[in-house]
Amino acid sequence: MKILLGLAVAALGICPLFAGQTVEEQAVWKLEHSYWDYVKASDLNSYRHLWHADFVGWPSSSARPARKDHITDWITKLTDKGLRLDSYKLEPTDSQATENIVVTHYWITDHWVDKSGVGEPDYARITHTWIRTPGGWQIIGGMSCPEKEKK
Repeated sequence: MKILLGLAVAALGICPLFAGQTVEEQAVWKLEHSYWDYVKASDLNSYRHLWHADFVGWPSSSARPARKDHITDWITKLTDKGLRLDSYKLEPTDSQATENIVVTHYWITDHWVDKSGVGEPDYARITHTWIRTPGGWQIIGGMSCPEKEKK
């Protein structure tokens, strides 16, 4: 039964992490996929819209915590080198909804390539804290950690 539920949830485009996901968690997991779709499309405006004005987090690309005004720095650093995101694989590990907050934890495998299509996959662990605002869910906190390979 759990497998059938997972397949049905996947067919609807909802992250099939756990059968007991709340509606809030399902909505946020869809946004996590949108996040990476925006990166892949180099749609920085839509990407920025995902971030709350009061965001503070610690991306692995930064030596110190960053605010919203620096949230696209890691993308432009790569695209300025002529790289583009060719593909990604988002693997949810857990999430928790509490009132107007959802916390997500996942693995990401992203494959950035040059103009010749050459590149190596990168692996990272990511945590995002989403807050429900009148305009929808936005990321208010987060952290990422690069890995040499997925563990």
